[in-house]
Amino acid sequence: MASSRAEGSRKNKAADAVANRQKQLEAFTQGAENLLTTNQGVVLPDNHNSLKAGLRGPSLLQDFILREKLTHFDHERIPERVVYARGAAAHGYFEVTRPLVEYTRADFLQEVGSRTPVFVRFSNLMGSRGSADTVRDVRGFAVKFYTREGNYDLVGNNMPVAFVQDAMKFPDLVHAMKPEPHHEMPQASSAHDTFWDFMSLMPEGSHALMWLMSDRGLPRSYRMMDGFGVHTFRFINARGVAHYVKFHWKPKLGRHALCWDEAQKIAGKDPDFLRRDLWDAIERGDCPEWEFGLQLVDEDRAAKLGIDLLDATKLLPEELVPILWCGRLVLTRNPENFFSETEQVAFHPGHVVPGIDFTNDPLLQGRLFAYTDTQLSRLGGPNHHELPINRGVCPVHNFQRGGAHRIGIPKGRVSYEPNTLASGSEFRVDGGEQGFQTYAEDNESPKVRRRSPAFDDHFSQATLFWNSQSASEKEHLIAAFQYELSRVETPAVRQRVVDNLAHVDARLARKIAEPLGIGPPDARAAAGQAGFREPRGKAPVELAPSLSMETAGGNIQTRRVAIVMAPGAELGAYKVVQQALLDAGATTRVVAAHLGVVASSSGQQVPVDHTFLTAPSVAFDAVLVPGGAAAAQALMKDGNAVHFVLEAFKHCKPLCVIGESAEILRNAGVLPAEVPVPAGVVVGSNEPTTRVQMAQDFIAAIGRHRHWGRALVEQVPA
Repeated sequence: MASSRAEGSRKNKAADAVANRQKQLEAFTQGAENLLTTNQGVVLPDNHNSLKAGLRGPSLLQDFILREKLTHFDHERIPERVVYARGAAAHGYFEVTRPLVEYTRADFLQEVGSRTPVFVRFSNLMGSRGSADTVRDVRGFAVKFYTREGNYDLVGNNMPVAFVQDAMKFPDLVHAMKPEPHHEMPQASSAHDTFWDFMSLMPEGSHALMWLMSDRGLPRSYRMMDGFGVHTFRFINARGVAHYVKFHWKPKLGRHALCWDEAQKIAGKDPDFLRRDLWDAIERGDCPEWEFGLQLVDEDRAAKLGIDLLDATKLLPEELVPILWCGRLVLTRNPENFFSETEQVAFHPGHVVPGIDFTNDPLLQGRLFAYTDTQLSRLGGPNHHELPINRGVCPVHNFQRGGAHRIGIPKGRVSYEPNTLASGSEFRVDGGEQGFQTYAEDNESPKVRRRSPAFDDHFSQATLFWNSQSASEKEHLIAAFQYELSRVETPAVRQRVVDNLAHVDARLARKIAEPLGIGPPDARAAAGQAGFREPRGKAPVELAPSLSMETAGGNIQTRRVAIVMAPGAELGAYKVVQQALLDAGATTRVVAAHLGVVASSSGQQVPVDHTFLTAPSVAFDAVLVPGGAAAAQALMKDGNAVHFVLEAFKHCKPLCVIGESAEILRNAGVLPAEVPVPAGVVVGSNEPTTRVQMAQDFIAAIGRHRHWGRALVEQVPA
């Protein structure tokens, strides 16, 4: 009894000592949360001076504070991604709008209204972290779902097809498209010899080239571009029934592009254009949103489609298999720290959950290995899944131990299974229906290093894409090929490319070849090249309107409208139009020759947001110029103002010129009296009876995004 009381007294004293120590620590740290400390929490006495032997003496090795600071600085950079290095990301959620019980047992897709937290990263394929946003490139679109069954990564692009069919060729593709190794140029560009040399010898990439050279290669915003899973995956339901599945993201704001001249200028004026656009939209509460859709095909039908779903260079046209829309993705919060989240996030196409499985796509199969290997190298070891941005929300239990950068602290003496020294048996699932179940698929034999004959069709879908583009989109595509190939110094490479393209479309190839100083396209020459396969007939559908980006209309939410202001502007009609723009969800900014205010014709002081030099027209989606004789005269005498308006005209953006401000366009010869007003240009007046209609016409013009068929743009100097 006495010993029991003594033991109780000892425990009480120990508890009191712990409590007192905690109180001392709290008293010591109270109000000190902003003090600079070492990584061990020791408060820094001086963050400006190292420890020295005298005022003019040498620095001392014993200065552990200096050593820690410099050591961490020396190692604060991690290897950048080999591809998709330049990116931007955001947090948000995925919400189910249609349950998918009949197709998959994936828990997060079962109930309407259920929400799953996500982290989404957008990126450029080719460039380094320091390259510009608006280069012509494929964009990554990767989504990490933090589900109750584990993390699921949907790793995709803004284009639905790949350049190569087999992972064996992926390193060659990346080596060819990256800067040339002897001088490390050009950065973030496919317009050079090695890329086109490789692609001219790989006709399987013809389809992806069409996408890259189209307007899809120049998205206006991450918020206005599609996403695709690229590969074909499998859904498996609770009964074990499987369907092939392709994934789609469709932006709520519509699909919109930059023009090439504009993209080049933005790269110099604001290389962070796409990243800034995403960040700013989320910060002001304009949450980007995408619709989530699936193309589902059972195995019997897949064999009859005329398209091999295991070939990543092919897409499945919506006109052949409609998309089932079943969810939405909303981005609501910017990262707190770029490095800790956007840079350290690790995506992997092999991160799947029960109910989602792989197919035998040979490009996908290789990526399942490559992503694991590259994350081990980039993030320093096997425990990168424990970083906060990569950590799942579900319980994690296994017997993996040790390794670099271990964050978790596993408890207990047992790190193996089976065992009798810990209750590890309950974590074990032998058979049954729990956990991830691989689809039981019959495999062919024998083992071979060949491709299915169905992979031999390299051109029919490239032709389908070409035929499905509008007239303006075709012109852009031709111009893109001409620009890229004009940068190629080897004539034989240019010739091989257009010879290949003759199998896509003869007119396309001829138009591209015209200014390149080479011979006319020769389809027979292409047929004699190694790796070439004869075209295998027409695609199952000959026209797919879904492949065109042009749209008849749309909302104007978050569109940026520049208001070009000068002293003496008349505000009556302008204010009606501006209010209509704001009501429709657009944002307006006043741009003038100087900051401060501009006096209107009535003496009202209008605050100025930007100057012509700091906010060029390429930063806006549309331009509004108020009327007023004095204002119009002032603008026409200001070369920066005239350039601002004419540049927007050349880039086919919507313009609204009120009253006398129309003289800016007339003086440039792009608003002649004897021809119809160019598409997307609204010429209004200050008359009160016309103001509402003028506003409606301008909003409708902005809804079309661009007016690519606009006449007279060639008269405007670049």
